[in-house]
Amino acid sequence: MREANDVKSLLRDIRRAMDYAVPEAQRAGADDLVDQYRDDRLALMLLREFYSFLPEAAEDWAREILRIDRRQGIFLLALASGSGRYVYLVSDEGVEFHGDVKDGCLTDELLDFFGYESVDDFVRKATGELPNYEALNQDEELCPVCHAASGEYHELGCVVEICPWCGGQLVHCSCRHDQLGVDSIETEAQLLEFEAILEERGRIPYSPEQRPSFLQHESEEE
Repeated sequence: MREANDVKSLLRDIRRAMDYAVPEAQRAGADDLVDQYRDDRLALMLLREFYSFLPEAAEDWAREILRIDRRQGIFLLALASGSGRYVYLVSDEGVEFHGDVKDGCLTDELLDFFGYESVDDFVRKATGELPNYEALNQDEELCPVCHAASGEYHELGCVVEICPWCGGQLVHCSCRHDQLGVDSIETEAQLLEFEAILEERGRIPYSPEQRPSFLQHESEEE
């Protein structure tokens, strides 16, 4: 319910901002993009940020959202508008605007995080042909909870992660307690100790087969 209300709030904020930001002739196209992502919280956060703080401080509209990169639940997205292609860092924690793609607007820290050798390397990719950002509930290559990509480890505590000892859900089975010899994990030290034991055992990375069955059925129906 909290997330549903959050999505509704985002949609309301976007519609209000669009009344002032979008040229009348482009409103239908702008509405179509919002409708495309109407259930995707990350895309809606990005659209609200764009329409609330237009990069060029003038009327504009979002034509498409493109995926430049993603890693460990953090997305590097490009929003293509009527006046440019703008870079945003998007995650569950929020949205950060980083500027126009062509200006090579990433910091050294972000270049390193996403594996770019240089600013020019990033600009070449970000200004080229990019795939559309796919809504999280439709992208089987991403964990639907922590957004780890296929082959990446889940965020510790993700309910989708598989236990390497019993094959059940790691957050629900008793293995974590058994390995520590405790009834419950109550301290940061215990959590760090369990994480070390888990790493030694061998964590199971995300794969599409781990997606909850109801999400797999939704994808098949679509």
